[in-house]
Amino acid sequence: MATRWGICSAGKISHDFTVALKTLPAEDHQVVAVAARKLEDAQEFAKKHNISRAYGSYEELARDPDIDVVYIGVIHPHHLSTCLLFTNAKKNVLCEKPLAINAKEVQQILASAKMNDVFLMEAVWTRFFPVSVEIRRLLAQEELGEVQMVRAEFGVPLMHIPRSVQKELGGGALLDLGIYCLQFISMVYNGEKPECIQAMGVCLETGVDQTVVATLKFSKNRMAVFTCSSNIQLPNDGIIIGTKGTIKVPNSMWCPTSLVVNGKETQYPVPDPHLPLNFLNSTGMSYEAEEVRQCLLKGLKQSPVMCHADSLLLAEMEDEIRRQVGVVYSQDCQ
Repeated sequence: MATRWGICSAGKISHDFTVALKTLPAEDHQVVAVAARKLEDAQEFAKKHNISRAYGSYEELARDPDIDVVYIGVIHPHHLSTCLLFTNAKKNVLCEKPLAINAKEVQQILASAKMNDVFLMEAVWTRFFPVSVEIRRLLAQEELGEVQMVRAEFGVPLMHIPRSVQKELGGGALLDLGIYCLQFISMVYNGEKPECIQAMGVCLETGVDQTVVATLKFSKNRMAVFTCSSNIQLPNDGIIIGTKGTIKVPNSMWCPTSLVVNGKETQYPVPDPHLPLNFLNSTGMSYEAEEVRQCLLKGLKQSPVMCHADSLLLAEMEDEIRRQVGVVYSQDCQ
């Protein structure tokens, strides 16, 4: 039986996710319906992607009995309400990152998923790339000896995009870009909570962060540092340094297609798309989609690779970094 997907929102990321699903076997993954806030947007999306059902509201999608799992691609501030809509409708959910604006909202979403006994995963797609799978294998086998330092950078000029700079749209470099650096650090240190975080940043007049630099200290004097920016192009790589060697994820560490282990590079190309994409290497979203299918087949309610505790830790670290940098969303005051 194919896993039957519903797509919530007809925006750019939902387009890319639907294209990514098409790279997987049709007998395994099938898009049954799409929902947008305007029916004509859903209909246009459905036509482009050859989807049989188009809904002009998210509520209609939540009521569709033929959906196994919903992919949520709405903007950040709407993640909480949209996740709750579907979890309360007893639908399994894959929600774009960040799972919510802050840790309090993440806890609400996780509690709802648990209460309704449904699968829920934050779509941290990077974790499921073959490069990430190989990194975890190398670390588990202690190929680098003891890891002492992790460094990650992600910066791209996004100042022209309202979603990136406006507070009411959940703007800011940390939630959009820094989350990739944080999840990378967290993956390497196996979901351990840092002992200490020190962060500095530059904020825009809109009250959101433009550039953030953060240092994290973990147990046994292990360190991590990351930089994220929505203003400038950074090297966008990730490095893991241990007592016996080094792993480097070259440019585009958030959707990696190559890995350098002690100077030796290996390529891991993503599948080819059948339609043009909005974002780099988006067909790599097929890896997280397949993870969702495997979890559902096993009756799991969360993924062991990107579990609920991982999502909560990410949100807590983001909250602390924003607190130090001075970014406060309206959701923080509720």
